[in-house]
Amino acid sequence: MDTRQHATGAAAAEGRRPVTVRLLGGPTALIEIGGLRLLTDPAFEPPGPAADGTRTMAGPRCCAADVEAMGPLHAVLLSHGRYADSLGVAGERLLATVPVTFTTTCAADRLGGTAVGLRPWYHLTLARPDGGCLKVTATASRDGGREGHAGDERGPGADAGPVIGFVLSGPDVPTVYVSGDDAPSLDIASEVADRFGPVELAVLGDARPVPSDPLPMPVALRAARAAEILGARTVIPVHPDAWEHCATAPGTQREAVARHGLLDRLLLLAPGTPATL
Repeated sequence: MDTRQHATGAAAAEGRRPVTVRLLGGPTALIEIGGLRLLTDPAFEPPGPAADGTRTMAGPRCCAADVEAMGPLHAVLLSHGRYADSLGVAGERLLATVPVTFTTTCAADRLGGTAVGLRPWYHLTLARPDGGCLKVTATASRDGGREGHAGDERGPGADAGPVIGFVLSGPDVPTVYVSGDDAPSLDIASEVADRFGPVELAVLGDARPVPSDPLPMPVALRAARAAEILGARTVIPVHPDAWEHCATAPGTQREAVARHGLLDRLLLLAPGTPATL
């Protein structure tokens, strides 16, 4: 269903359910909202050279056993399905145990099983254990400085595969934006804000692109500016340490958000540490 006419209202209202986020390492985070447990990009490959030998994954990382020990999952939010930093062999095995995986249309075609492909600005609704519902909307996203739109394998960024982000929303839950593999472009942040903003929580990728593919501004600054556009009340960065060749330098995130006057909104989580908002 096209969600152009379903933009979420602004401020957090009284009686809204809390949301808990636990960073597990790399791009992987556990989001608990309205009784649902959603996992972002299950990247469980150990640190070391990638299979193609072109890059080296850094840590810290969790493993599938860590996630399984935390209890059952209701869904996975998979921004793309090509790189080991977003899925990998162990992550793909986990998908078989999860009721549904929301991802790009081409990743869903490849993965099969319970994977569901979403094009940007389309949504599906999950029934919540507490009796409510949660709308999962796909957004356009960005990977390594290339625009990646779901369902368009021929577009720019076809080498990485299409990439999407997600908005989680409902009448009695905070609006949560998950940018996917990287910080969104400012145009995408503006579109998300127009449709859903302001958002209560922005979970923003912060993996700097490779030096051969520079962006107009450093990713940490772009993420901070995106958070400002989104009107995000809380910003949680993920994925800053995914690859040795593009790890975000310590302190860069604080410096970037401070430049935009958002330091009081930044929440830096240590892997394994949950935060309830």
